[in-house]
Formats: sequence, C-alpha cells, structure tokens
Amino acid sequence: MTASFYSKQGKRWFDALFSMLGLILLAPFLLIIAAAVLVTSGLPVFFRQKRTGLHGEPFWIWKFRTMTTVSPAEAPTLVTSANDTRITPFGRWLRHTKFDELPQLFNVLRGDMSLVGPRPEVPYYTQTYSSRQLKVFLVRPGITGPTANEYICEEMLLAQAQDKERFYVSILLPKKLESDLTYVRDVSFNKDLKFIANTFVRLLVKSHAIQNVASSAAQPEA
Repeated sequence: MTASFYSKQGKRWFDALFSMLGLILLAPFLLIIAAAVLVTSGLPVFFRQKRTGLHGEPFWIWKFRTMTTVSPAEAPTLVTSANDTRITPFGRWLRHTKFDELPQLFNVLRGDMSLVGPRPEVPYYTQTYSSRQLKVFLVRPGITGPTANEYICEEMLLAQAQDKERFYVSILLPKKLESDLTYVRDVSFNKDLKFIANTFVRLLVKSHAIQNVASSAAQPEA
C-alpha cells in the first residue's frame, strides 16, 4: 500500500468527520426507516453479523433488517440473491436503494469501517483467502468502494445462477478481491471521492432501471 498522509491519518479523520455529520443530518430519516421496519416486520429492527475487518480482526456490522428472522441453522446459504424469498417487501426496497447500509455509519464512526474500502466479508469466506488476498485487510473495509460500484447489481447476478454459493465463491468473490487489491495498492483522497460520487450515480441509474422494469411488467400485453 502506498504510504501517504491521507492513507495513514487523513482517511480516518475524513471518515470520523463525515460519518458524524451523516448521522446527525440523517437522524430523522434513520428514525423513519427504523419505524417502518418495526411496523412492517416487527423486531429486531437491526441486523448484525460478524465480518472480518482491519488486520483480519472481526467486528459486528450493522444494517437495517431486510429479511425474515431465521436461525443460522435454518439459513440455506450466506449468499443472498434478488429472488431470495426471505427478503421482506420493505426490505427489498431498502436493499435496492442501499438504505439498509446506513447504520454502518456507526461502524465508520467507531473505526470498524471506512466510508470507502473493500466490502467486508464473513469469516466463513475470509478464512479461505490466499496470502495475497489477505492484503485486503491492510485497510479498513468500506460502506462503498471498488466492488460496491462494480457489482452494485450483485444480487441480480446471483439470482441467475443455479448454484449460487458455488458461483459466488468460485467466480464472483475472486473478481471482487482483485478489484479490492487494486484499491489497497493505491489509496488516495481523490479516488475515494470518485468512489463516493460514482456510488450515488450508480444507485440512481439502478433505481431508474428497476422502475422501468416494474412499469413494463405492470403493463398488459397488447
């Protein structure tokens, strides 16, 4: 990883400042989402899961709950696709807009995560990483980043796969790790800003595409 003031100190200051501002400004919106999850799905409002973070240390990631509550033993797979029947109606909208990820601003403020970085994976997968792939843990995982931009429609890709677990482990995950390793080698302020901006743009495009598909499906055939 390229050593610079930003990668060593500035990035953490940037994360702390803007995660705090985000939590303050978005507080009313976060409360509305929490209330909506409570009304539509009941408790718990939040979902937490152990992920692997900086230097391989585990941490608890937080999200708004988007799926029905099942025990780990009942869950068919750790991979979630767009057609997963466990996703609630309101949860589907949260996942499309990525609003379910907003509680991770708390993770950023705590120092578990960064605004930009590799997306954090569960230990079940990270324990199989090669020595080269383990270098993704030289930086904090991020809310957004290279793979969050490139694979923003990841759940739709998984929905098309017959063996979703195998497709994720053998094809999707290795490709994501290559993008993450490229990011780790050259962390910079300008690139982080571009990833944040690209995330907003891609989410807008994705939402527009989903609305068009939904509108087309609702129209009767001629």
